[in-house]
Amino acid sequence: MTELAPATTTMLPHGDLHEAIIAALKEIYDPEIPVNIYDLGLIYNIEINDSNHAVVSMTLTTPNCPVAETMPGDVEQRVSTVPGISSAEVNLVWEPAWDPDNMTDEAKLELGML
Repeated sequence: MTELAPATTTMLPHGDLHEAIIAALKEIYDPEIPVNIYDLGLIYNIEINDSNHAVVSMTLTTPNCPVAETMPGDVEQRVSTVPGISSAEVNLVWEPAWDPDNMTDEAKLELGML
Protein backbone atom coordinates (compact mmCIF):
# COMPACT_ATOMS: atom_id res chain seq x y z
CA MET A 1 0.00 0.00 0.00
CA THR A 2 1.35 3.43 -0.89
CA GLU A 3 1.68 6.07 1.80
CA LEU A 4 -0.76 8.96 1.46
CA ALA A 5 0.36 12.55 1.82
CA PRO A 6 -0.41 14.13 5.21
CA ALA A 7 -3.34 16.51 5.46
CA THR A 8 -2.68 20.23 5.27
CA THR A 9 -4.27 22.84 7.54
CA THR A 10 -6.46 24.40 4.84
CA MET A 11 -9.91 24.97 6.30
CA LEU A 12 -12.98 24.53 4.10
CA PRO A 13 -16.65 25.11 4.89
CA HIS A 14 -18.51 21.89 5.74
CA GLY A 15 -20.16 21.72 2.30
CA ASP A 16 -16.76 21.99 0.64
CA LEU A 17 -15.29 19.48 3.10
CA HIS A 18 -18.13 17.10 2.31
CA GLU A 19 -17.40 17.42 -1.41
CA ALA A 20 -13.67 16.99 -0.79
CA ILE A 21 -14.35 13.79 1.16
CA ILE A 22 -16.51 12.48 -1.68
CA ALA A 23 -13.72 13.26 -4.14
CA ALA A 24 -11.26 11.35 -1.92
CA LEU A 25 -13.63 8.38 -1.66
CA LYS A 26 -13.97 8.31 -5.43
CA GLU A 27 -10.23 7.55 -5.56
CA ILE A 28 -10.71 4.25 -3.68
CA TYR A 29 -11.72 1.29 -5.83
CA ASP A 30 -13.20 -2.02 -4.87
CA PRO A 31 -10.48 -4.57 -5.73
CA GLU A 32 -12.97 -6.95 -7.35
CA ILE A 33 -15.19 -4.45 -9.17
CA PRO A 34 -13.66 -1.68 -11.33
CA VAL A 35 -15.80 1.04 -9.74
CA ASN A 36 -14.96 3.45 -6.92
CA ILE A 37 -16.58 2.79 -3.55
CA TYR A 38 -18.69 5.96 -3.62
CA ASP A 39 -20.31 5.26 -6.98
CA LEU A 40 -20.63 1.61 -6.01
CA GLY A 41 -22.96 2.77 -3.22
CA LEU A 42 -20.85 1.54 -0.32
CA ILE A 43 -20.89 4.93 1.44
CA TYR A 44 -24.10 5.43 3.40
CA ASN A 45 -23.37 8.65 5.29
CA ILE A 46 -20.72 11.31 5.85
CA GLU A 47 -20.92 13.53 8.93
CA ILE A 48 -18.58 16.37 9.84
CA ASN A 49 -18.80 17.98 13.28
CA ASP A 50 -17.78 21.50 14.33
CA SER A 51 -14.23 20.27 15.05
CA ASN A 52 -14.00 18.94 11.45
CA HIS A 53 -14.02 15.36 12.68
CA ALA A 54 -15.45 13.21 9.89
CA VAL A 55 -17.48 10.06 10.47
CA VAL A 56 -18.12 7.86 7.46
CA SER A 57 -20.70 5.09 7.61
CA MET A 58 -20.09 2.47 4.98
CA THR A 59 -20.83 -1.10 4.06
CA LEU A 60 -19.31 -3.71 1.80
CA THR A 61 -20.93 -5.74 -0.95
CA THR A 62 -20.92 -8.76 1.38
CA PRO A 63 -19.74 -9.50 4.94
CA ASN A 64 -17.42 -12.11 3.42
CA CYS A 65 -15.73 -9.52 1.21
CA PRO A 66 -11.97 -10.20 1.09
CA VAL A 67 -11.21 -6.58 2.04
CA ALA A 68 -13.58 -6.50 5.04
CA GLU A 69 -10.65 -6.16 7.41
CA THR A 70 -8.64 -3.61 5.44
CA MET A 71 -11.09 -1.41 3.50
CA PRO A 72 -12.48 0.54 6.51
CA GLY A 73 -8.93 1.40 7.62
CA ASP A 74 -7.99 2.46 4.10
CA VAL A 75 -11.08 4.69 3.93
CA GLU A 76 -10.33 6.20 7.34
CA GLN A 77 -6.75 6.94 6.36
CA ARG A 78 -7.78 8.52 3.05
CA VAL A 79 -10.51 10.68 4.59
CA SER A 80 -8.14 11.86 7.33
CA THR A 81 -5.81 13.25 4.63
CA VAL A 82 -8.49 15.55 3.20
CA PRO A 83 -7.33 19.14 3.80
CA GLY A 84 -9.31 20.62 6.69
CA ILE A 85 -10.32 17.32 8.27
CA SER A 86 -8.93 17.09 11.81
CA SER A 87 -9.62 13.38 12.25
CA ALA A 88 -11.73 10.63 10.77
CA GLU A 89 -13.41 7.39 11.72
CA VAL A 90 -15.28 4.77 9.75
CA ASN A 91 -18.27 2.80 10.94
CA LEU A 92 -18.78 -0.43 9.04
CA VAL A 93 -22.49 -1.24 8.97
CA TRP A 94 -24.46 -4.13 7.51
CA GLU A 95 -27.99 -2.71 7.75
CA PRO A 96 -29.34 -1.97 5.32
CA ALA A 97 -27.52 -4.57 3.29
CA TRP A 98 -25.80 -3.36 0.13
CA ASP A 99 -27.83 -3.77 -3.02
CA PRO A 100 -26.84 -3.14 -6.66
CA ASP A 101 -29.60 -0.50 -6.74
CA ASN A 102 -27.30 1.60 -4.50
CA MET A 103 -24.93 2.15 -7.43
CA THR A 104 -24.93 5.38 -9.39
CA ASP A 105 -26.01 5.28 -13.03
CA GLU A 106 -22.38 5.86 -13.98
CA ALA A 107 -21.32 2.74 -12.08
CA LYS A 108 -24.10 0.69 -13.63
CA LEU A 109 -23.09 1.91 -17.07
CA GLU A 110 -19.43 1.05 -16.39
CA LEU A 111 -20.46 -2.48 -15.40
CA GLY A 112 -22.80 -2.91 -18.36
CA MET A 113 -25.94 -2.92 -16.21
CA LEU A 114 -27.69 -0.11 -18.13
